[in-house]
Amino acid sequence: MPTQHTPKERFKTSVGGQALMEGIMMRGPEKICVAVRKPDGEIDLSYDTVRHHAWARIPFVRGVLAMVENMVLGYRYLMHSAELSMTEEEQEAEKSRFDAWLEAHAGEKLQSVIMALAALAGGGLAILLFLVLPTLLTGLLTKVLPVDGFRALLEGIFKMIIFLSYMYLCSRMKEIHRLFQYHGAEHKTIACYEAGLPLTVENIRPCRRFHPRCGTSFIFLVILISILVSSVLPWPSTALRVVYKLLLLPVVMGISYELIKLAGRYDNLFTRIISAPGLWLQRLTTFEPDDSMIEVAIAAVTPVLPDKPEDGLW
Repeated sequence: MPTQHTPKERFKTSVGGQALMEGIMMRGPEKICVAVRKPDGEIDLSYDTVRHHAWARIPFVRGVLAMVENMVLGYRYLMHSAELSMTEEEQEAEKSRFDAWLEAHAGEKLQSVIMALAALAGGGLAILLFLVLPTLLTGLLTKVLPVDGFRALLEGIFKMIIFLSYMYLCSRMKEIHRLFQYHGAEHKTIACYEAGLPLTVENIRPCRRFHPRCGTSFIFLVILISILVSSVLPWPSTALRVVYKLLLLPVVMGISYELIKLAGRYDNLFTRIISAPGLWLQRLTTFEPDDSMIEVAIAAVTPVLPDKPEDGLW
């Protein structure tokens, strides 16, 4: 059997997406397409328009606002895919009293507000888990062990242990494992497109499932940058240190976003170094997809591709 060679990248694109429940969202320069595999095997397609904001041209500021926007939109698309991917019986079994009331009484605007609040609540939980908890654990440890000179290092170690453990445990769940397979299909499809090859299952299958512009890489960069920033912060008390870090979180996110943009636009020694940890971490958040998942990725990306690849440069 002949050896399959990974197609080489010919250009870089801003086209990217998000894995969903039994589906994928792809975002191009002007359009967004959500493709979801329904229980009957049909692929449902829905479309949205990319919103262009003036703040998208402001370095460091755009990272924070883009993160908030992506959280809100991502949660909406995720809920949409979860609903489409379930049978009617499964939907009824999953529906709570609050869901039923919301569906019967809330208009689209109110539902959008509730989804936005839910997405922000998810972001708040992430802050609590990966920012506040490591600081509290380190503060408790300093009360029983003489580690004053290593507080920042211990805090960073706790942060990485919590994050890696969380990602590993998530990957062991059946539903999340399938979502991570769709994540792999998304990356492979983008890699095939950037190699200048026709988007077919056969061409996409041997492509790499790791990509420097991945959201996983962004999150990992946020953690690394926060560790560096935390190392120079004073430690008057655990509570004040948490406050300092919360105040500096937008700065950390802004720096991380600019770095991920560089990694997605250029290929040199610096971008390879900053991309390496995130690419390694993607071994926990992307898995090899099956052909049906690749078909969904093709269906999602095809409508959003620009007429000319250069029109989609980041």
